[in-house]
Amino acid sequence: MRHWIVGDLQGCHDDFSRLLDLIAFDPAADKLWVAGDLVNRGPDSLRTLRAVYALRDSVDCVLGNHDLHLLAEAAGVAPKPQPDLHPILRAPDADELLDWIATRPLAVRLPQFETLIVHAGLHVSWAVDDALAYSDEIQRQLAGQERKEFLRQMYGNEPQQWADRLTGMERWRFIVNCFTRMRYCSSDGALDFDAKGAPQDNRDATPWFQLASRQSRDTRIVFGHWSTLGTVRWPEHNVIGLDTGCVWGGSLTALCLDDDTLTSTPCPLHRTPG
Repeated sequence: MRHWIVGDLQGCHDDFSRLLDLIAFDPAADKLWVAGDLVNRGPDSLRTLRAVYALRDSVDCVLGNHDLHLLAEAAGVAPKPQPDLHPILRAPDADELLDWIATRPLAVRLPQFETLIVHAGLHVSWAVDDALAYSDEIQRQLAGQERKEFLRQMYGNEPQQWADRLTGMERWRFIVNCFTRMRYCSSDGALDFDAKGAPQDNRDATPWFQLASRQSRDTRIVFGHWSTLGTVRWPEHNVIGLDTGCVWGGSLTALCLDDDTLTSTPCPLHRTPG
């Protein structure tokens, strides 16, 4: 049995299938997690989601920002429609696929590998146990009767800083933003959504994982979301970033947890950043 984590799929079904062949993935014996963003921007989000769902006994995922946007589109509360997602909403199996997405976590711990999987990142003050508890909070909202209202209020950049006293949507919005959107922070951990691109281009902002006081440093964090990061492995910070830009014409990358090796397949047929 082998254990794998794969970076953002973003609707790139054929590349995902090619990578599964390349790693000789055996659904009867192996386990694979996707680090969020199964859908959107790529050529076939519906086919990608169906492929993952068909393998759900051996393939799982954490939620990314595009996956949450899919749920918001389905609920009719997304502030900016994404046409790439509409084939999913019109599909005869849409309810089954969406209900499965809505039950996925924002964080997964693999204790045998001392690894935590998230889509984007963790706040500097969160220990791993905290992160898992906050993931559970969001899962309860997505699985509950108030899902639509939660998704309606999910969007926004405020609050920028974490406090244990936060309640309701301010608390949940911050949790969602950390797990699915964050890249840069200020030195005190305030989220910075203005900084873009690679770290060398943003000398006034700090990647979330580089903050020296980060409480999750003793657990390896594997994440996606950041295709311009430039380097997959950051051993000095105990993190691995697996979004290697498949949807932008980069590659799709898998980490084998059993021997700590990386396998990538090129994805040259997709769009370039605009």
